[in-house]
Amino acid sequence: MASRLLWASRAASFLRISIPYRGFASVVKDLKYATSHEWVKVEGDKATIGITDHAQDHLGDVVYVELPEIGASVKQDGSFGAVESVKATSDINSPVSGKIVEVNDELSSSPGLVNSSPYENGWIIKVEVSDSNELKNLMDSEQYSKFCEEEDSKH
Repeated sequence: MASRLLWASRAASFLRISIPYRGFASVVKDLKYATSHEWVKVEGDKATIGITDHAQDHLGDVVYVELPEIGASVKQDGSFGAVESVKATSDINSPVSGKIVEVNDELSSSPGLVNSSPYENGWIIKVEVSDSNELKNLMDSEQYSKFCEEEDSKH
């Protein structure tokens, strides 16, 4: 009996070691992605912005989201807020330039939505896009998936 348990333990250890770690759970096909791990969904001249599933997974449990003021301007790659988790505090950067037209006030009382629903209920701001050409600087879902895999393999 003890030899079976030892064999099972060794087999389990081997399997855990040989399975590659995927640091991100999902990437949504129709979104654009920044290298700083924010996503953007553009509909007409409006853009919804949040942090990716990959980012929230690395942050851990989000306990606070610093939201900007409606009417404030954001620049592509410029910081507009922060996400605080049990592990760290990280700036949130805008993937596009424009004027903030809406913030997700629900995150004030339920910051964990960033973890549980990063692409739906956990969105952070909505922006009126000032330069749609900036979207060319962002990655599509395939490029972003590859970017995350390469980034994770360095750690």
